[in-house]
Amino acid sequence: MGIITKIESQKKRDDRVNIYIDEKFFMAIYKELVFTFNLKKGQEIDPNNLKSILDNEMYMKAKNKALSILSKASQSEKQIRQKLAKDYEEDTIDRVIEFLQKYKFVDDEDLASRIVNTNVNLNKYGKNKIKQNLYNKGIEKSIIETAIDDIDTDKEFENALYLGKKRYERLKNEDSRKAYQKIGNHLAYKGFNYDIIKKVLNKLFNDVDEYSC
Repeated sequence: MGIITKIESQKKRDDRVNIYIDEKFFMAIYKELVFTFNLKKGQEIDPNNLKSILDNEMYMKAKNKALSILSKASQSEKQIRQKLAKDYEEDTIDRVIEFLQKYKFVDDEDLASRIVNTNVNLNKYGKNKIKQNLYNKGIEKSIIETAIDDIDTDKEFENALYLGKKRYERLKNEDSRKAYQKIGNHLAYKGFNYDIIKKVLNKLFNDVDEYSC
């Protein structure tokens, strides 16, 4: 293929170098790869060696992109795969995911647990909405089911009652039937199931049998 005639550090990126072959610019790669492949002036580059260098160059680019994405917000494996798929081959993405999972940069079980904790304790959502939020993150069904099963039923009812009381204070001067339905709809939107909604409404209203949520 040719002989390396110069390896030059880039002025604006000290982590990258320019490789010249036969006195002509050939490619730019991460400086780390110079040491990985023991590249030096006067060395001949063959096609097999070049392919390995380029494969690792793409891997490092993809890995750095993934780490940049994760520095802004936690992501599931599926989300990372989708964002890398625009620019990188599947084999490269698989290597990146393996690295991210090895060092716990991507951990869907931990992510699901943290989302559940935030949704229950901060947002006060019901299981149905939390389940949808996890699904939207691309988390596997089995992981979602395990995370949802860990939600305390008493805590879920406590959250529903809290939200119901808040909405009741806003609607207490309205017609009881309309207020009842609005609160029921509000709690359904927040992800609570029929049984929990019914229990909350029974606590908030006297004689609710004539109404339906």
